[in-house]
Amino acid sequence: MSYFLFASDSFKGTISSARAAELLGDAAREFFPEAKTVGLEVADGGEGTVDAMVASAGGSLCSVRVHDPLGRQINARYGLLGDGRAVIEMAAASGLPLLAAGERDPRVTSTFGTGELIQDALDRGVRDVSLAIGGSATNDGGMGCMRALGARFLDCDGDELRGVGEDLLRVARIDLSSMDARIAQTSFHVMCDVDNPLLGERGSAFVFAPQKGASPEVVEELERGMQSYARVLERTFAGFDAMASGMGAAGGLGAAAYAFLGARLLPGIEQVLDLLNFDDLLKGCDLCVTGEGHADAQSAHGKVISGVAARCRAAGVPCVALVGGMNADACELEACGVDVLMPTVLDAGPLERVLEHAERNYSLAARRLFGLMRIGTKVVE
Repeated sequence: MSYFLFASDSFKGTISSARAAELLGDAAREFFPEAKTVGLEVADGGEGTVDAMVASAGGSLCSVRVHDPLGRQINARYGLLGDGRAVIEMAAASGLPLLAAGERDPRVTSTFGTGELIQDALDRGVRDVSLAIGGSATNDGGMGCMRALGARFLDCDGDELRGVGEDLLRVARIDLSSMDARIAQTSFHVMCDVDNPLLGERGSAFVFAPQKGASPEVVEELERGMQSYARVLERTFAGFDAMASGMGAAGGLGAAAYAFLGARLLPGIEQVLDLLNFDDLLKGCDLCVTGEGHADAQSAHGKVISGVAARCRAAGVPCVALVGGMNADACELEACGVDVLMPTVLDAGPLERVLEHAERNYSLAARRLFGLMRIGTKVVE
């Protein structure tokens, strides 16, 4: 009996990860009626990671009252996965979409709400936290998050700071005496798809602050503040390196998670696949199908397709990427372990028309895929 595993990212705005698995299963059973099929919802640590993990791992969603980037109370959700594990998206509490365009100013935004989500998870007995840090509205060096967990950031007079971006330059000392003691008994994994350092031209201020509403003058101000803050971190935490890969992610939350929480910074898709025990699911698998809406050069670097394909290659399982569209750069995925790239679009036309028929085109492509497989088995016979 054939065994097929389906693990596609969502096709943004058209087909969800779960729906892609359903369509693949329908097509597979049309040509292989006795086949075993397993469908997973997967994501790369960005938007939708919590929902995908809860759906695939059989977890539950928790809704918590927390503070948004400007300190207003909102409801935010995170996922409990069982066995003392939780998955949290910082964007749920500290994300850019929570702010109106005129409210975006990384000098005054905070990651405090993300710390509140972590605190709630600890209160529920969680001792393994996976934190997805894409989509932030902040450039506070993670101070807000750590304040929610008990850290105090003091100025030269010993007064406590709010821990927002404009406070970076004023931090003189960090008091860790009230940090939540449960942190030391908890494993933290940061899902991070950027490798930017904390400082410099590729750092958190210069690269990401403009996306969060910072003018060139504000970017310079934040960079000076981050340089000063980094020196305090270096004095406080032995071996801290502001220029290490990923420290600049999410306005410096990557650096804070590493320093204060002892977190491991990992590509998001790798942590997602580990949480789903993906390597075990590959055992005995005849074919794995993955995919995303549009494959290009970025798909080969820390995205769902490249992560799934690499695991398949290591396990000796053939991997097909069924994608909405692709350009020539997507062929880099073959080096990651993709055996066949198959776009779904049938006819050239306006993007709106292509998106309108996305599910039909995907279903037809799935049928072509399994039809070709059936021909292949008959040839072998």
